[in-house]
Amino acid sequence: MTVILTSSLGGAFRENGIRVPSVLIEQNGLLDTIRSLWPSDAGVLMICASPDDHEKNDAVLSCLKRSFPMSGLAYSEFELCDDRNKKAAEDISRFDVIILMGGHVPTQNQFFVDIGLREKLKDYSGLVIAWSAGSMNCAELVYAGPELPGEALDPDYKRWLPGLGLTKTNIYPHFQSLRDEMLDGMRLTEDITFPDSMGHEFIAMNDGSYIVIDELGEVLYGESYSIKDGVLKLICNDGGSIKLV
Repeated sequence: MTVILTSSLGGAFRENGIRVPSVLIEQNGLLDTIRSLWPSDAGVLMICASPDDHEKNDAVLSCLKRSFPMSGLAYSEFELCDDRNKKAAEDISRFDVIILMGGHVPTQNQFFVDIGLREKLKDYSGLVIAWSAGSMNCAELVYAGPELPGEALDPDYKRWLPGLGLTKTNIYPHFQSLRDEMLDGMRLTEDITFPDSMGHEFIAMNDGSYIVIDELGEVLYGESYSIKDGVLKLICNDGGSIKLV
């Protein structure tokens, strides 16, 4: 199995509130990397983040089914797995590529549990591509940082969840926009994420950055930062790469 963990995959932009297909992100060689690993006429399964948000799931599916060919990625089939089609994930070995969508981390995490995805991936030999929440949920132990109003103040909100076990790296995506965000009257980075990083390390990635995981280890590409024990440090620049594991 080869795994590509991205902050954002691209493939769409919004025009008057409507998703419009576009080429996947090319920054830092992301699209070239995907092309180099993409099987001919791949069978693709996309697994959602919010199983009951059918409108969003259908919109993303429709967009990517057009943006992939625009990006030079041909497929023979492209299925969506949400709560209308859980059976699609019963035998993932018939798909060459598994795509894990972005969305709300805890919601997606529970759906992965419901369809038994961790166990199914243990024997999977294809390509896994994930973005945002999908990338975060690939960790052995997932950092599900607060993201919705009220979550940062909720004493029962669980910030650590068992994940898919594809990596020990905890990804913190969309850092270029989230680093200055506020949530529940607190600074998302300094007041929430920094304290949560005590005893842990998060890899904060800008959109356009990504990690490739294969039998040789993990390599990070593009501008990214380490958040560890409350300290923020630049570890990779755009156009560069570093070995993580």
